[in-house]
Amino acid sequence: MRRCFLALLAGLLIVFAGSASQALTVEEMGDVVQRLDPEAKGGDNHWLFKIEGVDLSLVYDEDRDRMRVVAVIAPVNELTPQQIVRCLQANFDSALDARYALANGALWSAFIHPLGSLDREELISGIGQTVNLVTSFGTTYSSGGLVYGGGDSQQLQRELIDKLLERGQAI
Repeated sequence: MRRCFLALLAGLLIVFAGSASQALTVEEMGDVVQRLDPEAKGGDNHWLFKIEGVDLSLVYDEDRDRMRVVAVIAPVNELTPQQIVRCLQANFDSALDARYALANGALWSAFIHPLGSLDREELISGIGQTVNLVTSFGTTYSSGGLVYGGGDSQQLQRELIDKLLERGQAI
């Protein structure tokens, strides 16, 4: 399923490739969201939408020049200490531009960016990474295919793959 979503994002980047990489207006940001989810609901300074079964919120504040895309992963009281540690490890090397975060009693996937310099490619990539952190929670803890070196994630992902192969499970 994750590969499908990455392919969808690649397709959207091609659709938007004709436009130069420049900061989005809030209207253009809403257009991107609606192309990803035609049933998206917009309101004052926010959008609610769904991708790959993941409920997302995009909120922005023009006065403070900030935006974020967030999705709830799980209630904090349902997390093990090992999962919390693994999220922090992932934030170092495999979460990339989206991050795991704790707030309001929940674990979140969050992509946060200055609004004034956000372009289409960054927004689409940030949404994809946010979805991928939700769907990879508990397995690879990755926002995409890239793992930035120097952390623990590559070794932990190799160990996970080895375990799955030992059990005869497909990846």
